[in-house]
Amino acid sequence: MYKHTQVGYFLIITYSLVILFLCVLNILTDFHPIPLIGLIIMVIVLGFFATLTVKVTDRRIGIQFGWGVLRKGFHLKDVEAYQVVKNPWYFGWGIRYTPRGWLFRISGRSAIELKMKSGKIYRIGTDEPNRLTKALNEALQVTSVD
Repeated sequence: MYKHTQVGYFLIITYSLVILFLCVLNILTDFHPIPLIGLIIMVIVLGFFATLTVKVTDRRIGIQFGWGVLRKGFHLKDVEAYQVVKNPWYFGWGIRYTPRGWLFRISGRSAIELKMKSGKIYRIGTDEPNRLTKALNEALQVTSVD
């Protein structure tokens, strides 16, 4: 029904510069363990958080970071309400707990805030808030018929 992958360009550029610096440092230090470990960690983190894919089907909302190891899903029947929101810059990027609940974001400030019937709140970052809202509207109409 809906699938979109958002690319975290700022994160990719920033981490790539750090990785480049660590590569040079590794060469200059004859691959000393500390810069080498830093290089490995940065490459892994970049792989985990370079992209965020959001999928909406007739029953679920799914999110997946990078390689797909980090993922989360929500059943549409558990969603009480949702709205487009703007995250403040200090909420940061990645997966984190904020004063407004859990946040999943790789770039930009726009997000869809899901209020669950359990009272929990989740924010899913997106660069397509209108398309994602439209997909949720369509999916929720399908689930309300069940």
